Amino acid sequence: MRDHPYTRAVPATTLTRTRHAPDWLILSIACLAQFMVVLDVSIVNVALPRMSHDLHFTITSAEWVVNAYVLTFAGFLLLGGRAADYFGRRHVYLAGIALFTLASIGAGFAASGTQMVAVRAIQGLGGAVLSPATLTIIVTTFHGPRLPRAIGVWSAVAGAGGAVGGLLGGILTGLASWRWVFFINVPLGIVAGVTAALYLREMRNKDATAKLDVTGAVLVTGGLASVIYAVVNTTSHPWGSSVILDWLFGGLVMLIAFVFWEARVASHPLMPFRIFRSRPLSTANGVMMLVGGAFFAIWYFLTFYFQSVEGYGPVRAGFAFMPMAVGIIAGAQISSRLIAKAGVRPLLVVGSLLATVGFYWLSFVNTTSGYWSDVALPSFCCAFAMGVLFSPLATAATAGVDRADAGLASGVLNTARQVGGSIALAALGTVAADRTAALVRTGLVTRDAALVAGYDRVFQVSAVITLAAFAVSLALPRHVGRHH
Repeated sequence: MRDHPYTRAVPATTLTRTRHAPDWLILSIACLAQFMVVLDVSIVNVALPRMSHDLHFTITSAEWVVNAYVLTFAGFLLLGGRAADYFGRRHVYLAGIALFTLASIGAGFAASGTQMVAVRAIQGLGGAVLSPATLTIIVTTFHGPRLPRAIGVWSAVAGAGGAVGGLLGGILTGLASWRWVFFINVPLGIVAGVTAALYLREMRNKDATAKLDVTGAVLVTGGLASVIYAVVNTTSHPWGSSVILDWLFGGLVMLIAFVFWEARVASHPLMPFRIFRSRPLSTANGVMMLVGGAFFAIWYFLTFYFQSVEGYGPVRAGFAFMPMAVGIIAGAQISSRLIAKAGVRPLLVVGSLLATVGFYWLSFVNTTSGYWSDVALPSFCCAFAMGVLFSPLATAATAGVDRADAGLASGVLNTARQVGGSIALAALGTVAADRTAALVRTGLVTRDAALVAGYDRVFQVSAVITLAAFAVSLALPRHVGRHH
């Protein structure tokens, strides 16, 4: 281990102030923070109908409660990944957990839609700082065959955060208030922060220079936000209108400027394009962007199906997501145990095909569908596929890069997931709204039937997206993740 790129960043006399901790506790510190970050995407969904009423959101503008978080999360994840390499995993973890927790308090007290969107953006920034640090902690703590198992646990916990969010959000909204979907982060953040301060030893990349590419982060975040804003507004403006074209053009200009800045100008680029020479990382990111887009949609649209069409209360809607919670945890546990024997590629193939079946099956739901046969089983199928996919994707993304770039690889993979999710949510929201509006104009169906038809169209498109992910997964080398 003489050439290990990470080193403890402080003298031994200072290190004695941080207590020695067993590996399981370090893994718990990483997993708890990742659980919080992922939880905050899905836990909001069940609360959206009541939140929209209190803060005067429309169905389409409510997407910004999710997208404001996801966009800043995605745009600054790369910066967060580099920060973990430069400034050390402990410092960045503590900074991220503090910002995330404080922003959660602000979201809980938001008095208007504008305040909510603004604070959610800050919360996303906190998540972007925190999330890459969690994977960096794992990569710098575990080595050899223990690393895939640790990543498997991390992936399972992250997946559980997405699945449990629906259940927990329903319970908190129904029994207390939608504001508690944010306040719940406060005790979790305090526990995570205090434990990390006591037990997590500092390590940083000894060869890194502490310079961060803030310009690159602003360009990519602004570009993505402009493009997604344009897509969301196609529900009220035609595609060829000047409003849509102006925002699209502005976003594309910023994204092109980002590529030029990273490739030619930045002395310490946010995204060194050399990292994409790793075929496993490039393939993993392509698959993650596609499946992330499809899976974001299922939480959002099923939430409105349960509460706006079926008339479920928040608690019942939360429990309706229980099969998905079980499915994602089971899938993650199974795949993490199979990686060493089967390798990553077979799991990606099986997971993406299973997701395609689940989404297509779900597209047959209607206003008279039974819960268990028509909703629970196909959504379990989708969630199980999600669990199968995420652990091998994390393994593939980190297997093909130098350990010194662990934070960067983590940031790139998470960025692919969040970017895919936010773009897909905006596009699929437009698809659903257009389908519903077209049927309402005919006057031949009820409002609920028109809404469900819009959701069905979304699930059909999601099946196509996951089928594309299957095609991309075939590019992954067969040996990745396999141990003999």
